[in-house]
Amino acid sequence: MKEIIIATKNPGKAREFKRIFNEEDFTLKTLLDLPAFPEIRETGKTFEENATIKAHAVMERFNLPTIADDSGLQIDALYGRPGVYSARYAGDHNDAANNAKVLSELGGVPHEKRTARFVSTLVFANPKNDQDLVVEGEVKGLIGLFPEGDDGFGYDPLFYIPELDKTMAQLTIDEKNEISHRGNAIRKLETKWEDWINW
Repeated sequence: MKEIIIATKNPGKAREFKRIFNEEDFTLKTLLDLPAFPEIRETGKTFEENATIKAHAVMERFNLPTIADDSGLQIDALYGRPGVYSARYAGDHNDAANNAKVLSELGGVPHEKRTARFVSTLVFANPKNDQDLVVEGEVKGLIGLFPEGDDGFGYDPLFYIPELDKTMAQLTIDEKNEISHRGNAIRKLETKWEDWINW
């Protein structure tokens, strides 16, 4: 069976990828399956640069095809911030502090000008391919005035989707996967990877 590594320690992310690879033909591993893989420093200035750093660090260590993603929130009124700093905007992976900082910075900005988008960039690197496969997915919405919903993580309670009249944190997992930035990126990857990969 062919092996592919998903460069994440998040089991939920890994599950999203598993549906596009036939389990009879592929074994998908994550960083949780690999012994003591060191923390990867994300020093890029774009989502693509960070995803590329992660994909290549893992691919080169294990000489196996590797998929990595980087994602975040871009708010128009904040000139695209928090962007690549989304997870550590106010404190490293401190969701409550990050949300509070965004709400503070958007104080006084009217509802219709609180436009934003979640972006996810996937990089698929393979030792036998000269070029990486890169795809991007996004979902557009508005930043709410206060958090709503108990599901999801990160900025999900603030990210309001007008078409559904719900925040990301008010959606079920299936509903979220149907419209999410990562779900959209994975669907793009699904249509391209077989023509790209060189076994």
